[in-house]
Amino acid sequence: MKCQLCPNPATVHFTKVVNKKATELHLCTECAARQQIPSLGELSLSAILQSLIGQHVGPQAEEMSRLTCPTCGLKYMEFRREGRLGCPRDYASFRVGLEPILRKVHRSTRHVGKVPRRRQPSEIDLSLLDLRQQLRRAVQAEAYEEAARIRDQIREKEAANESR
Repeated sequence: MKCQLCPNPATVHFTKVVNKKATELHLCTECAARQQIPSLGELSLSAILQSLIGQHVGPQAEEMSRLTCPTCGLKYMEFRREGRLGCPRDYASFRVGLEPILRKVHRSTRHVGKVPRRRQPSEIDLSLLDLRQQLRRAVQAEAYEEAARIRDQIREKEAANESR
């Protein structure tokens, strides 16, 4: 197939969908670069996530850079760099930065699809998250006896959860 703009062979094939109408472009590498169409080598999940995340920080960049999830300890800037959240509570912790991204990607900030029955967070899962947070605080405060007690509680709950 030839490039639509010059006689060279087309190596970049791009489909643009606007108002449910698809438009295809078949271009050579040079013409694609002139049209600012990224090639496959430039596209990766992390690059796409970085562009989405980076677009929506804007004037709150200073405030967002200080955010940290109290449960898992993930910093917002780590999320921006890695493109992955650490725990379910990150959605609340990073709400200011996540809402614009979710609106752009999903056109909504609320999940309205199906939820697998077996993966709905149980009270045990949530209490384990809370205990782990307490354990982290106890260790940071060097309250080792309290940390050992909390560690034992976590082990008991995990053992009870596995026997289900």
